[in-house]
Amino acid sequence: INVADVQEIITTAIGGKVATHVYEGERRFQLTLRFPEPQRNSIASIGEIRVKSASGALIPMSELATIEMREGPARISREHVKRRIFVGFNVVGRDIGGVVDEGRKKLAAQLYLPVGYTIVWGGAFENMERANARLMIVVPITLGLVFFLLFWAFHSLRYATLIILNLPFALIGGVVSLWLSGQYLSVPASIGFIELFGLAVGNGIVLVSYINQLRNEGQQIDEAILAGCSLRLRPVVMTMMTTLLGLLPLVLAQGIGAEVQRPLATVVIGGLFTSTALTLVVLPALYSLFGGHEVSQEEAPEWV
Repeated sequence: INVADVQEIITTAIGGKVATHVYEGERRFQLTLRFPEPQRNSIASIGEIRVKSASGALIPMSELATIEMREGPARISREHVKRRIFVGFNVVGRDIGGVVDEGRKKLAAQLYLPVGYTIVWGGAFENMERANARLMIVVPITLGLVFFLLFWAFHSLRYATLIILNLPFALIGGVVSLWLSGQYLSVPASIGFIELFGLAVGNGIVLVSYINQLRNEGQQIDEAILAGCSLRLRPVVMTMMTTLLGLLPLVLAQGIGAEVQRPLATVVIGGLFTSTALTLVVLPALYSLFGGHEVSQEEAPEWV
């Protein structure tokens, strides 16, 4: 009797073997064949499974092998040519990074690993670490490009810096909104901060460029600031309101993907409130302090 034949009989009888596929519309299902449960649910019934020999005789499995019950892995998984045991759990009500840090400390204090054994934290935490590493590169580059574009538009480091100073105001609202909603800094929230920075810079551009334009037309700095804030209040507020209304369904989402949509929308909505409010209060004050020099035509582009 061939050992491979015995193993195939055992695999088919107990675990099952895919015989064909069944199609129902666009869906495909595997048709698996295996012995009825009474013939595979005990040592005695497994011992009665017959194996055909080369001569055609049917020999019981009990005469070919010793059958006994032992504990063992349901299956053996491998990754990078190494055996792997997967232990999974879900994180609810806490940030993944904090859970992993706490888990590492407790395992290091309570668990002794023999030589050759390692623990690797994967899944959502691994994806988050990989994304954070990319964000550490993308965010500085993005801010640098934004500053360069502002300098190119206004031809002034002074006004480019004034607009960039609007970003911390947006950051405050985003952080507070995450805290009030009980959420944590994650990759979607980080992406929300990047989007929020773009919106905050846009509000600053609208305000500073119009004040410069009024000063270029001959108005004094205080008059230009008051007129600019009054006339640009509606565009800034309308931009904020349309963005808020567009993101509101994401904040209230409960279905699949809500864990990605909700932090992003929460950061943008909270940051827009503080950014818009402080843009109309703090930015004019900073402009009055640091923007008192004469404004050239290049520093007041009408197309902005």
